[in-house]
Amino acid sequence: MSLLRRSSLPGSNTRRRLWIAAIALLIVVTALIALTWSTPTPARAPVAPPSTTPTPQSPANGSTGTQAQTPTVAPDVVIADAEGAPRTDDFRKLAAATATAIYTWDTRTSSYSEVYSRLRGWWDVLPDGANPLAVLVQEFEATGVNAGSYATLADQQAYRSAAVESLHCDSELAKVRERPAPWEGLHVCTVSVSVLDQSISARNTYTAPVSIMVNCPPAVTAPTDHCVMVGFYATPSRIVY
Repeated sequence: MSLLRRSSLPGSNTRRRLWIAAIALLIVVTALIALTWSTPTPARAPVAPPSTTPTPQSPANGSTGTQAQTPTVAPDVVIADAEGAPRTDDFRKLAAATATAIYTWDTRTSSYSEVYSRLRGWWDVLPDGANPLAVLVQEFEATGVNAGSYATLADQQAYRSAAVESLHCDSELAKVRERPAPWEGLHVCTVSVSVLDQSISARNTYTAPVSIMVNCPPAVTAPTDHCVMVGFYATPSRIVY
């Protein structure tokens, strides 16, 4: 009886509860530790080494617009070596001579200005200015030579000669039949010339077409007794066939 009463005292009950709480806490901590040790650590994926291939760079943005062309400037006219056009009323003969002259020059004896001056002497400017000299320079450059390239060719002692292979005029040309000349006395001839380019280091032959416009009597804009050349086209897109 005395033991039962002693065990039921308030102090005894408090100590019992403290022990139970301590044991429960120990169990929980032990379980957590065991769970932590038993959970496998996820494997880390291997890190790929940096690529040694260079990253392609985007090209610089280029202009897609049409570039403005440098205006063609006519060279100075000189008198030296300026050969005159044949004086004839035969437009075919003048067309053939003009085509040959366009593809004939010699850097060993003439400057670019002298070559231009010779052709300038053949080109008769119409009163209405429909055939300006800027066209002369532009079309001569279409033959593959200009002031800059001529200087380079001169270093190679280059020269060019030509001979007529074929000649077709007026109604022999389909485009002229479709669109006849605007006045009587104006003739169009397309000449095929065999061209020979030579220098100290090269020799090249080829065939080139050139269209020649010739103005003859009875045209009011032509001389009374002979024909004159009023234009030519060497640009491929402007050749008259």
